[in-house]
Amino acid sequence: MADSTDSSDSSARNSSRAGRRSSTMGGMPLNDLPWWRWRARIRSALHMLGDPQFQQDYWAAGRDGFGDVTDAVYRLVEDSWLDRWSAEKYIGTIVRDAAEAALVDAAVLRVLRILHEVGADAPAAAYLGHPGWSEAAAAAREAHVLLCVNDGEDPATPPRSLEVLRILTRVG
Repeated sequence: MADSTDSSDSSARNSSRAGRRSSTMGGMPLNDLPWWRWRARIRSALHMLGDPQFQQDYWAAGRDGFGDVTDAVYRLVEDSWLDRWSAEKYIGTIVRDAAEAALVDAAVLRVLRILHEVGADAPAAAYLGHPGWSEAAAAAREAHVLLCVNDGEDPATPPRSLEVLRILTRVG
């Protein structure tokens, strides 16, 4: 948990604007939620996992810059341990409310079930061709849309590259 000190200064939070966007860095809220860097990585993963056209154009085609399916799954669960704990544990830090938590949990469970069946580091075609993939992608899309809209962003915007994500979540 290298970035576990992600929390922003609580004095910078403006409670009169809770649930709304405050200052931003490249469109990501800086102080709506204290662990916004984790949220950015989770949103990035959900975005890619929930966009079948992106998956065909980048993962199936083997294009660089966006990682692969396994990278997205690790971004979804590695810092947050969402593979072991419910997103409800993170209400007010990574997710805003129970609605966001429920959709994130549903997406995580569906995606992880496929990862465990197919195996880590399988080719993109193995994931994308899995009989449950369309359900997993739909669950990830639903979670992505809610988190994105709650952050005041357009969910139809194409996913950001991993380099852009690194720049947006850089510390210091």
